[in-house]
Amino acid sequence: MSENHYSFFKGVERNFDKAAKFTRFSKGILEQIKACNSILRVKFPVRIGDHVEVIEAYRVQHSHHKTPCKGGIRFSMEVNQDEVMALAALMTYKCAVVNVPFGGAKGGVKIDPHKYSIADLERITRRYTAELCKKNFIGPGIDVPAPDYGTSSREMSWIVDTYISLNPHDVNASGCVTGKPVSQGGVRGRTEATGLGVFFGVREACAIQEDMERLGLEVGIKGKRIIIQGLGNVGYHAAKYCQEAGAIIVGLIEYNGAIYNKDGIDVEAAQAHRATHGSLLNFPGATNIVEPAEGLEQDCDILIPAALESVIHKGNADRIKAKIVGEAANGPLTPDADEILNKKGTLIIPDMYLNAGGVTVSYFEWLKNLSHVRYGRLEKRFSENRYTDIVNSIEELTHKKLSEAERKLIMRGPDEIDLVHSGLEDTMIGSYREIRDTLASTPGVEDMRTAAFICAINKIGVAYEELGIFP
Repeated sequence: MSENHYSFFKGVERNFDKAAKFTRFSKGILEQIKACNSILRVKFPVRIGDHVEVIEAYRVQHSHHKTPCKGGIRFSMEVNQDEVMALAALMTYKCAVVNVPFGGAKGGVKIDPHKYSIADLERITRRYTAELCKKNFIGPGIDVPAPDYGTSSREMSWIVDTYISLNPHDVNASGCVTGKPVSQGGVRGRTEATGLGVFFGVREACAIQEDMERLGLEVGIKGKRIIIQGLGNVGYHAAKYCQEAGAIIVGLIEYNGAIYNKDGIDVEAAQAHRATHGSLLNFPGATNIVEPAEGLEQDCDILIPAALESVIHKGNADRIKAKIVGEAANGPLTPDADEILNKKGTLIIPDMYLNAGGVTVSYFEWLKNLSHVRYGRLEKRFSENRYTDIVNSIEELTHKKLSEAERKLIMRGPDEIDLVHSGLEDTMIGSYREIRDTLASTPGVEDMRTAAFICAINKIGVAYEELGIFP
């Protein structure tokens, strides 16, 4: 298949088949895991100004081995059934890899959100939600959407309001969607979750001495030269946390140009420059790269594509200089690019693991909605009181007093955002080690993506076996 006619879903299936050979499951179970269970394609009319537009939209539920299904909704003119199926499949494997008990799903509305007013976007979103309700493709125990490319907490607030109005007796209705504003049942820490998860994953990869020695790099993220493609929510937060940890951001890439400075770029200053001038180009001290794709090929230790899929392909993979590629976007490498980079010895941290921070924190939000209690509410004061008792006892025994700043630091109990960040960090560290252990212990497996798929297939296969539907 030529890359001009590249099927994203076929690419996901290709990676699945590569990994499935290393599992113990029968052909029937593997076919069931791979298949998209339910596909909804709808067209609905919405009045836009003085005329009616017919909007095309999708919702795909890839797997029901666990319920509810989980996955974002994107607003983009690039939306098509193949893309939504592929993204839904990746959500299934992603949830399994990070031990989040959801099946995979994805949604898409084929519009350019920049061409509509806020009022028009609200009408489209609410009508789409109504269509999902009519077809039983949304609900806290059925299918739980979230933000994705072209959507945000604003659209999620419209979705939850519409769902509640159509299901007034559902006490858990606020759990029908995640990524909501905190005032509507959202969780603190969701905004930065995917980018922070990318940082935790890259940091963990850089902490493995054996792997860093193989790549000729020092252990640790500090001092690593990083290029990030895409300064949206994910790319910005990944860049921010990497820079705060001591990494050097040498390149930033956007759709209308890229900049490079081997001595480092201040992410906040570059973001402010882009907001003022509409482009990263002409940022003080940096070299302009007018063709964004060329930004991927600049010298660096770590490349983090955090935009759309298939940006690294067989046409440019051999020119990628990075020793580590962290897939913050969904499917930024085609399977052909995968093979080329793996032969070069590049460490590829796969998307189905690395960008799972969003769904992990979405899981925390969903649990919060079902429990009807804010994280930290039950233990914060208890913890602070216990820490106070400990500090007072130590001061009495040592006859020394801590400073006020030290007392505040030690005695502070966990807020919701502390617990969310802690849970995310634990998830990303544990999952990376599980994938790497699978890579090390499975003869014939030579890359992290295949190891991640093996981890996912093993967990989903066991779930299907335990359902008892296969003799």
